[in-house]
Amino acid sequence: MSQSKTIPSPAELTLRGILLGGVITLLFTAANVYAGLKVGLTFATSIPAAVVSMAILRFFKNASILENNIVQTIASAAGTLAAIVFVLPGLIMIGWWTGFPYWTTVAVCITGGVLGVMFSVPLRRALVTGSDLPYPEGVAAAEVLKVGSESAKGDLENAKGLRVIIFGSIVSAGYALLAAMKLVAPEAAKNFRIGGTATGFSASYSMLLIGVGHLVGISVGMAMFVGMLIAWTGLVPYLASFHAAAEPVDALIKTVFRDQVRFVGAGVIGVAAMWSLLRIIGPIIAGLRSAMAASRARASGTVLELTERDLPIGIVAAATALTLLPIGWLLWSFSTGGPVHEHPFAVIGGTLVYILIVGIMIAAVCGYMAGLIGASNSPVSGVGILAVLGASLLLVAIFGHSIDPERTSALIAYALFTTAIIFSIATISNDNLQDLKTGQLVGATPWKQQVALVMGVVFGSLVIPIVLDLLKNTLGFVGMPNAGENALSAPQAALISSIAKGVLGGSLDWNLIGAGALLGAVVIALDELLGRSGKMRLPPLAVGMGIYLPMSLTLLIPVGAVIGYYYDRWAKRSSYPAFAERMGVLAATGLIVGESLFGVAFAGVLAWANRNTPVPPNDAPLAIMGASFETVALGAAPVVFAGLIYGLYRWTKAKSQ
Repeated sequence: MSQSKTIPSPAELTLRGILLGGVITLLFTAANVYAGLKVGLTFATSIPAAVVSMAILRFFKNASILENNIVQTIASAAGTLAAIVFVLPGLIMIGWWTGFPYWTTVAVCITGGVLGVMFSVPLRRALVTGSDLPYPEGVAAAEVLKVGSESAKGDLENAKGLRVIIFGSIVSAGYALLAAMKLVAPEAAKNFRIGGTATGFSASYSMLLIGVGHLVGISVGMAMFVGMLIAWTGLVPYLASFHAAAEPVDALIKTVFRDQVRFVGAGVIGVAAMWSLLRIIGPIIAGLRSAMAASRARASGTVLELTERDLPIGIVAAATALTLLPIGWLLWSFSTGGPVHEHPFAVIGGTLVYILIVGIMIAAVCGYMAGLIGASNSPVSGVGILAVLGASLLLVAIFGHSIDPERTSALIAYALFTTAIIFSIATISNDNLQDLKTGQLVGATPWKQQVALVMGVVFGSLVIPIVLDLLKNTLGFVGMPNAGENALSAPQAALISSIAKGVLGGSLDWNLIGAGALLGAVVIALDELLGRSGKMRLPPLAVGMGIYLPMSLTLLIPVGAVIGYYYDRWAKRSSYPAFAERMGVLAATGLIVGESLFGVAFAGVLAWANRNTPVPPNDAPLAIMGASFETVALGAAPVVFAGLIYGLYRWTKAKSQ
């Protein structure tokens, strides 16, 4: 008589997977911190993390697609939690912090990140299983995982994908190295007068921007291009015409863009974020009803399917309540000795309520937008602007406007600190639903992914302040004292801190934000018309980004989007369309990873070169050419840059056959 054997379910949440995910998380967190400070954009790491995970775990016989999914879930925290750099450097820029206190920074990231996970748990049914949102990065990550779990053919494709990422990274880091050696120029820029006004042109020779453009797609790329045109052919010349004609053109353009144009962009982004929230209220309510129905079914003894088991709502509520306690302590400790302690319980209690309510709203907005256009382009910066406006207005309502600069500075710092916690909520909410979509497609257990994401929050939080301090002490941030020529722009942090200063100091030009809000409404209407006609969309958030990011950080993103568009058209005609398209995604990811990791490594080189604090600091320790070579480097840059991009995509096509 034969005896049936029970086939054990594949391992999912394993110690091996947790440790591997932690290592990958640390690597990509460092890369994303640099990318966020340089260009104001971070990239989703689910796909490269999945590829690396499969390349390693395939050497273990009992590895499974579910274990690989846990690894990428943990590692994907790097692509989102690192976006805290959109706020925290503002505390350096306003002079409140001189560095990033390690445990305070860790606590801000962990507490906000855990709340982000908890807030997004009830949204899974509304925005993942109960909606038709495309989740482009979540679906792509699932496809990568499926390829890696298949037969020998799958292993071959996985190996090819890993080689493409490595080669793309080498190309990207290679150009960055040539620029650091002064053999090619890192960017080209020229400001010039036109009659009684002025404008400018600038382009950064950044492989990272090409990769970002490929990943965000043609609609987002073209929307950013439209925003850039609005800024540099419309707003800059118009606003510059009101300034003194005798002012040096470079200083004129810098002032107009920094103090006026980007606030118009802030208005566009703010309106677009609010519009996104209005669009998703209906699906959220429907999803919550479904979740409550499932809870009642579980209570009656019904066994839910594996893929429908979230963290129990009781645990979610308890974790949320317990997390608010250390947040309250952080706010109390941060504000000690300042005006907040004149009414500590009212202000800090009100702040906790604000964090809770706005955090839930932001989790919904970011989750929806990640599902619509991907985590890499979700409106994290836009909701950050709304968050700092709300936090600042809350303080104005309590304290009013003060003429005491020290008092005002303390309130600005408190508003930024509050926003940093909310931003941590936003970044993780931005990622969690994307990962849960991947898990749904590969048959994963939601609660195990949610636990894994909390672990990713912890891993990422431990490394973020280290990288921030390294970059601050070496490259510095634009606008801070002693910043070198390679200083990182940290555009969102500068913008958000400027908004807090303007609201609490009473100097914010609401007309500029109002004009941006009106422009945003026009763009929203145009985007809706395009959507109904079936034409290419014009995402309002991307238009806003194109307005308030410098042209040097914007121009090549549309170029990358066009390159990606034509590559995908070729892929659809190739022998293996899905595989060829995926290889293009991995090549673009390599471009982002290579330059980002080089940036972190270069910061380490700068730290070593300036270990004895030379005056002036050595900003180019790898340079082998002097100023006399600048003209040659400027001419060689576009040729070398375009040649490397062409070579990478041609090589990728060959590997995709």
